[in-house]
Amino acid sequence: MPRKPVIIKKYENRRLYDATNSRYVNLDEIARMIREGRELRVLDAATSEDLTRLVLTQIIVDDAKEPDSTFPLDVLRQMVVASGRATQENTLKYMKAVVDMYQNAYRAFTPVVSPFEFMRTGSSPGAPASEAESASTSHEQELRQRVEELEALVRKMASEKARAKKNKSAKPLRESRGKS
Repeated sequence: MPRKPVIIKKYENRRLYDATNSRYVNLDEIARMIREGRELRVLDAATSEDLTRLVLTQIIVDDAKEPDSTFPLDVLRQMVVASGRATQENTLKYMKAVVDMYQNAYRAFTPVVSPFEFMRTGSSPGAPASEAESASTSHEQELRQRVEELEALVRKMASEKARAKKNKSAKPLRESRGKS
């Protein structure tokens, strides 16, 4: 039976409260929970708006700021390129293709131990294969989750853009009616 997601409430003062475990947390702790495979949702404490994508993006941005960040620069570039694409459908296909290519390359070059896991956990190259397989599966799940979150973000951005465009085109029509 799947575990219920951990609910994190984000307050106006930017504090994050783990409502499931009754304690305050920071972005590093949220990142650790996700790496451990925990499902979580971040909600605005006042409005209950889902802020999960925003917080996960903030974690990626904070990680990318580090000079020794292991997040692939090419993936970041492709995300920027994809965010400027014209249609939502093409953007989703493009992002899926980029992440699939990254996953395939990762699998092809992954020896018994992933270099990303080695840097993160300090595992030795002689670690049992089952640990490496487990880490690879966890990493794959994390990437799939990120793709799903990116898809949802792109859908949201596309709908907001369409709404803004609709509002923008409706405004001159209202103004011209008022002048006659």
